[in-house]
Amino acid sequence: MTFRPRHFVSLLLAAVFGTVAFGQNGTPLPTFGQPAAKAAQAAQPAAQPVNPVANPASNPSDSLNLRFANGIVAIAEDKIITVADVTREIAPLFQQLQAEAKSQKELDDRLTTLQDSVIQDLIDRVLIIKDFRKDEKKHIPRSYVENEIANRLSAQFDNDRSKFLAYLRTMGLTTREFEREVEEDIIYSFMRGQQRKSESIVSPVRIETFYNENKDRFYREDEVHLRLIQLTRPEGENDQQLLIQANQILARFKTGEKFEDLAKEFSRDAKRAKGGDWGLMRRSDFKSEFSDVAFNLKPGEASEPLVLPEGCFLLFVEDRKFAGIQPLNEVRDQIERMLIQQMSRVNQEKWLERLRRNGYVKHY
Repeated sequence: MTFRPRHFVSLLLAAVFGTVAFGQNGTPLPTFGQPAAKAAQAAQPAAQPVNPVANPASNPSDSLNLRFANGIVAIAEDKIITVADVTREIAPLFQQLQAEAKSQKELDDRLTTLQDSVIQDLIDRVLIIKDFRKDEKKHIPRSYVENEIANRLSAQFDNDRSKFLAYLRTMGLTTREFEREVEEDIIYSFMRGQQRKSESIVSPVRIETFYNENKDRFYREDEVHLRLIQLTRPEGENDQQLLIQANQILARFKTGEKFEDLAKEFSRDAKRAKGGDWGLMRRSDFKSEFSDVAFNLKPGEASEPLVLPEGCFLLFVEDRKFAGIQPLNEVRDQIERMLIQQMSRVNQEKWLERLRRNGYVKHY
């Protein structure tokens, strides 16, 4: 089974079904519990601090081996899913789980949850691929597989075939088996994508109903669309010299030059290349020294120079949005995306449940 890290990060974060693709970033997996690793650990000084939650040398397959003593996790159709398959998918996240867990019990619980999610996904993968292959009219063009393999050789192995072959030996795969897995990755992504596309239209009535029933979700604070020019103090300059420069810039603005162009020329802040554009900012995003000034400006107005320990600032308000419930026309696209995702989750789960009912699955 190829390594698909983005997929299982999504599982860990409880993301929705169908939001990721597979097979683009697989890399050789680290091994755990090897003699060399144990020897290196043993060579550490005795005073080395120890993680009280989990031993860093712990093997992520330990609990799986306890749960599945014969090494078999499940059988889906004619595919045997093994402890090794599940371990390969979990291994990249194991150290993160260890670091984040506050107790051994929490680590064990989170690891079990992740294992169960991975097992179910590996089962679903087999069922989805079977669903594709049962239609004799469907097939993946050979060129798609070859292009994907070429992309992986370039991205993962710098087009070095010897590195690629070494990876296959490590994974216990032949080139033909690898090609088949690449094809199955493409099939899996295609089938998931088709399910997402099937729910891409939401009626205006449904959007309006959702808005009327959930208006509190669309409350916004006072906001200003802010541009900013920051002048810093070169060594030897004082506040008076900064004020002189700031007033010269302000005078150019008042004669008709664009604040955006002046920011690109003079500002020393992180948004200089974007014309000092900080986008929409809420009152709570500011220090009071800035908010008191910015929220008293009208759209199109620039402030007088504001001298602070960090330097001298000119603020420009491009637009102003007042606190309250956002109108439907401003959040319509947001609601549509939310409803499409919601419908997609429901329908994909129904689709997967149908595949599970109609397929052969045996859990151990």
